[in-house]
Formats: sequence, structure tokens, C-alpha cells
Amino acid sequence: MDRVSRSRGMLPLLALHAVNEYYRLPWKPPVTAGLLAANTLIYLRPSFLDSFLPSIDEVWFNPHLILKNKDMKRFFLSAFYHMGESHLVYNMMSLLWKGIQLETSMGSAEFASMVVVLLGMSQGITLLLAKSLLLFFDYERPYYSEYAVGFSGVLFAMKVVLNSRSENYTNVHGLIVPARHAAWAELILIQMFVPGVSFLGHLGGILAGILYLKLKGLYSGTDPLTMAIRGLGGALRWPLRLIRDMFPLRRRRISGRGAVGGGRRTGNLSGIWRCQACTYDNSAELRICEMCGTVRSRNGGLLRQASQDSHDLPLEELRRRRVERFG
Repeated sequence: MDRVSRSRGMLPLLALHAVNEYYRLPWKPPVTAGLLAANTLIYLRPSFLDSFLPSIDEVWFNPHLILKNKDMKRFFLSAFYHMGESHLVYNMMSLLWKGIQLETSMGSAEFASMVVVLLGMSQGITLLLAKSLLLFFDYERPYYSEYAVGFSGVLFAMKVVLNSRSENYTNVHGLIVPARHAAWAELILIQMFVPGVSFLGHLGGILAGILYLKLKGLYSGTDPLTMAIRGLGGALRWPLRLIRDMFPLRRRRISGRGAVGGGRRTGNLSGIWRCQACTYDNSAELRICEMCGTVRSRNGGLLRQASQDSHDLPLEELRRRRVERFG
């Protein structure tokens, strides 16, 4: 069985909602967009990918088969498969909302690192819970031999991370609860009113989110996985920068920092902060790096004040210098 339904009535609504959300954002979170695209393409199985993608029968998350065959394909890929259109759309709507908030606040490299860690942790904890229930309570059929797919375990973990420091209240399917307890309330409500969901998969996601926060609190600084992803991103961008340096485009650009149609800035440049990720100099008015999207550090990242000469430069001269620097 590849999926329960091939109806695509809800997918255009998902696409429209995603495009609308990204259109209004000043910075477009790329990792969240990539996750949305990956889950959707795996579900749709277009002809150019169909021969490369395993069927859903080959990737069901089944604790018994994973441990018996040491099947890492089931362990990792099952999270990216969905049983039906409603299953996919519900999870992707949730991913869109959580991913945009987390990636915008954390930066793309750290967010990607977190998703990888939460995926491994949620799947691993679910496997451990199923095996423990078999050993101690002889619960074989309900959990150890259960088949499940979907991204919801990671989404429950992301919900825990997102609401970990919130003091507000939130609405969970009509029930008002403290935001930091929203994942637990949703776990219970979904289990009560939605048949066929994986209780252990969702519980494993919540526990993975809690464990991630605990480990994050013990480790100060950038974790190695984030550094590796950031380095990989820089390596992938390097050829593009080289091509732009070799073939610079001498054309006018409209900057978001000045008024359109004006020849000179009406205000002075109050200061510049340098992005720690890509070393790009940003206006002090910005909170997110205009070049790579990294969030400004807590201390403001204000490294130097603009020179006196820059106060008198016209907007076109500032744009020309930026073009010469970055191509």
C-alpha cells in the first residue's frame, strides 16, 4: 500500500498557504522550505523520483523489524512518508508554522542541526519505549509490532523546543493550556479523538524535545553538527560567489534600507554590525543579516560605528560599493 488516498484536493491549499506565508516574510527560511518540499515530493512520487524512492511498505517504522534486521532505512526514512493527503497536509501546516518561527530565531544552520538531532532522538526513544514495554509488560502487538509513518514525532519535539520558554497560554484544539504544556495536551487529545495515531511516536517526540533542551543547556557554544552544516553551506555557496566575482553584473539594485526614488539618504547611518556567520556588514536597524539570514547576537553585534565619511555618501554610492564587494 503506497497510501490511502491519491486525491489532491488539499495539496493546492497547502501550496497556496505556504507561498502566502513566505511571500510576506522579509527573509525566507530555506531549511523549512526544503523540508516541506521533501515531504511533499515523497508523497507525490513524481516520475523522475519514483524509481529512486522506496515504497511505503519498505519504510514503515516497525520496532520489531528495525531491531531484527538492523534496518536503518525504516529508522530514518519513515518520518518522511505519509499515509494520506490529510495526514501530509496536517503535518506540513504544523511544520510551516513551527519551522518559520524556529529557523528565524535560530538561524538556518542551527535549525537544520536541531531537526537532524530531533529526528534521530525521537525515532530512537520510540524504539526504546517499544522494546521496554515488550520486555517489562509483554506489550508486543500494541507497540512493538506497530507500523507507523509520518513527521509528527519531530513536530512534537519542535513544539516542546518552541514553547520551552513561553509564559503565555495557547489554544490546543479548543482547550486553553499553558504553552509549555501544549505538547502534552495535544498528545492526550489526539490520542482520544483521532483513531490510528502512534502514541509512542508522539510521546517519543515530546521526550526527544525535552532531552534536546537538557543537553543544549549543558553545552555552551556551537555544537559540532551546526558547525559542519554551516561549513557545508559555505562550501556550496563558494562556487556561486566565485562566478559572481568573475562575471559581475553591473546593474542597479534596490536596497531595502533606503527610500525608492530618492537619490540620497535622508538620515544618517547610525552604526554597522558584522554578521558572525558570513562577516557581512549590516545596518544597525536590522535584526537579521541581510546576506545570510543569521539572527543578530544578543549583545547587538555592533562592532564599529560608521566612519564620518560614510554619513555623507549618497545612497547610489553605498549601493555601488556593495555591488563591488559582493558582486
